[in-house]
Amino acid sequence: MTFATSYQAALPEWLLADLETLPQSLPSGEARMALVNELADRNWRAGNGGPFAAIVVNNATDEIVAVGVNVVLSSGLSSAHAEVTALSLAQTRLGRWDLGADGADLELVVNWRPCVMCYGATMWSGIRSLVVAGEGPLLEELTGFDEGPVVDDWAEQFERRGIRVTIGVGHEAALEVYRAYGEADVLVYNARGAVDTDS
Repeated sequence: MTFATSYQAALPEWLLADLETLPQSLPSGEARMALVNELADRNWRAGNGGPFAAIVVNNATDEIVAVGVNVVLSSGLSSAHAEVTALSLAQTRLGRWDLGADGADLELVVNWRPCVMCYGATMWSGIRSLVVAGEGPLLEELTGFDEGPVVDDWAEQFERRGIRVTIGVGHEAALEVYRAYGEADVLVYNARGAVDTDS
C-alpha cells in the first residue's frame, strides 16, 4: 500500500501575480479589510474556493506579513480556508509556529468570524488581535455554508487568551461579496451531513 506523505496548498495564480502590487503598509483597519473583501470577491469568481480572504499584518510596522484566500476547491483540501492559509504562510515566512513570540503584535484580518475549524487555528497561532467584518448566521444564510457550532462567547474566549477582537469593520462590503456568491451558480462545498442552514 502506498500512503501519501505530504500535502500542499498554494495561493492561486491570479493572487501570486498580484502580490508585488499589494500596499507596502496598511495603517488602518478599514484599509486592511477593504483589501480582504476585494481578495475574497476575486477568489470565488476565479473558482479557487469560497468568498473568503485573510491577511496577517504586523501592527508595529503596518506591514502585510502574509495573504491568504480560501483554496479548498483548487487544493482539494477541506482545511485550506483563508485563515489557515494566511496563518500558515505567516508562520512559514517567519519560521515559527508562535506568531506572538518575542512580543510580536500580529493581527489577523478576515471577512467574517472564523468558522469552527479556523477558530481553533486562529486561537493557537499566537496572533495578538483579530479583526472581522461580522459575526452570526447571516453569512450562512447568504452563502449556504455550514460554519459549525461556534460558541456564543467566541470573542470573549479570544480576549481571555490575550487576543483583542474587533467586529464590524467593512461589514457592508463583506455582505455584498456574500450576496453575490449566494446568487451565483457555484458549488457550496459542505460535507455530507452538514446542518441545513435553511431550517
